[in-house]
Amino acid sequence: MTESKTTQTAILDSAHAGDIHGALGSIARDDTAPRATLLARLKTLLAIVGPGLIVMVGDNDAGAFGTYTQAGQNYGTTLLWTLLLLIPVLYVNQEMVVRLGAVTGVGHARLIFERFGRFWGAFSVIDLLVLNALTIVTEFIGITFALHFLGVSQFWGVLASAVIVMLAVSTGDFRRFERFGIVLVAGSLLLVPVILMVHPPVGQIAADFFVPKMPQDAKLSEVMLLIVAIVGTTVAPWQLFFQQSYIVDKRITPRFIRYERMDLCIGIVLVVVGAVAMISFCAAVFAGKPEFGNYTDALGTAVGLETYAGRLPAVLFALALLDACIIGAAAVSLATAYAIGDVFAVKHSLHRKPWDAKGFYSVYCGLIVLAAVLVLTPGTPLGLLTNAVQTLAGVLLPSATVFLLLLCNDRHILGPWVNSTKLNLFTGAVVAGLVMLSVILTAAVLFPDLGEAWIIGILVGGSVLALAITAAVKFYGTSSRRNASFRFKRKPSLVDRDSWRMPPLDRLPPARLSPLSRIWMIVLRGYLVVAAGLVLLRIVQLATVGA
Repeated sequence: MTESKTTQTAILDSAHAGDIHGALGSIARDDTAPRATLLARLKTLLAIVGPGLIVMVGDNDAGAFGTYTQAGQNYGTTLLWTLLLLIPVLYVNQEMVVRLGAVTGVGHARLIFERFGRFWGAFSVIDLLVLNALTIVTEFIGITFALHFLGVSQFWGVLASAVIVMLAVSTGDFRRFERFGIVLVAGSLLLVPVILMVHPPVGQIAADFFVPKMPQDAKLSEVMLLIVAIVGTTVAPWQLFFQQSYIVDKRITPRFIRYERMDLCIGIVLVVVGAVAMISFCAAVFAGKPEFGNYTDALGTAVGLETYAGRLPAVLFALALLDACIIGAAAVSLATAYAIGDVFAVKHSLHRKPWDAKGFYSVYCGLIVLAAVLVLTPGTPLGLLTNAVQTLAGVLLPSATVFLLLLCNDRHILGPWVNSTKLNLFTGAVVAGLVMLSVILTAAVLFPDLGEAWIIGILVGGSVLALAITAAVKFYGTSSRRNASFRFKRKPSLVDRDSWRMPPLDRLPPARLSPLSRIWMIVLRGYLVVAAGLVLLRIVQLATVGA
């Protein structure tokens, strides 16, 4: 098409080029006028806003509700500080995805295939498909909790929820779906009146948010597991695939990256507000009650809210849970459908009608139907599925972040938008931290009797290893002539950056991994094989016992 011939872009679906039609505004394809006034910049932001909001609020899903309410009910507000530490991690991970989507015009899965080969590409997509399918099941488990508390038939409620999620995507109108997503984002704010009605002590919340400390008289291993769960809940692999492909589908280009960063920041604020609210009002409601320290599930939280705070806060909490599960199911399903469309180069866009992108919509709707059927089938081991999801997410999280870091240092992909040295050092430390936490999560789920000494040993040993890797990265970055020559070139002007796009995939030279990157890949491969094998063994053991 004309777009490809004139701008040399790598877009795989022609529907990914054209005017931007966001939920709150539009930008014409040929609109290159500078945004000189505050009003012009605000209108542009309103048109761009959406991807960051949806991916962030979508991550506050059923699993997040369970994790945050457990933290508040079992340990009060003492773990609020973990959310503060996660803010830069959230931003750095998703900001890299923003640049990849806007600059390349290609989804995350396709880039992994192109730059790391079919083995790693197939590995990442198959894992994503399995993990996302199970994650969607947990979303529908959360829906059943909310429906049960609200007194709605679970069968008809789950069926209606599945139909709503499928219809919202199947209109062939990108703007219509994004407006649906923005409405659900607004619905997440139902948690705010709950905390206002419960009115927990603001001073204590502020102190625990900014000053790290551990719960008194609590078992360190259990607290560490919950901290790991908070990290795993807040930073999920599907987010990377969803946001990159959604940015491509929305037709966002490099000149709008600064606005998409603002969109991401707003989404992070909403996520943190929701998480702080859940931890805080659960801490206040259950303090001194028999349920304190004896968490069950989100349904138990709703029942406790009704008992100790009144019917209205409990109903608002249940509605917020229902809202979160619906947006989570939609976002996770879309992440998978986008990835499949990218890999097989079939039509995959919300701008297309269902009959014009049959494969894309079939994958999306098939995942929703499968999850709904599993949840409604008597005898399905829902607890086992939830356990498997948490463990697999912990296993896959480091690999997703490593792939992301390598892609963002590929000059053929990002050109002048590659990571800076400082960002690489910070992200390298984040990756090391995620690996440590992933190892702890995997080991603790597989071996429930894991002692405190092992956890401390993993943290200390991992910290030493992280420092060694960071020093190696810095040494390699300063000694490599290729990297140094590129780094000390004159920095391109803002206009060059705003107009630079990745060339078509068939024009990219072969990827050349540095020795350090190859070490990362070897270690990663070994870790995934061993961890995935142990997880599978543990799941089989639980199923055999009848768990």
